[in-house]
Amino acid sequence: MPHSPEEKKKVLTRVKRVRGQIEALELALERGDDCSPVLQQVAAIRGAVNGLMAGILESHLREELMNADSSTQSRAASIDDAVSLIRTYLR
Repeated sequence: MPHSPEEKKKVLTRVKRVRGQIEALELALERGDDCSPVLQQVAAIRGAVNGLMAGILESHLREELMNADSSTQSRAASIDDAVSLIRTYLR
C-alpha cells in the first residue's frame, strides 16, 4: 500500500484511469464494436493493471526491505512476503 500522500495520489489516479478504460470497454461491448478495437482496449486495461500492480509492489518492497530497524527474522519474513507477492503477480 502506498504510504506517502504523493504515492497514494498517484495510485488513485491510476485506478481512476483503469476504471475509465473498463467503462469504455463496457460501452464498446454494449454497442457491439468490432473485435479489434475491443481487444486493443482489453490489452490497454491489462497493461494499466500491470502498471498499477508494479507500482504498489515497488512501494511495498521499498517500505518493507529498506527498514533498517527490523530484526533478521522480520526481514526474512518480509522477503518471504515479497516473494509470495511476486509469484502472485506473475501468474
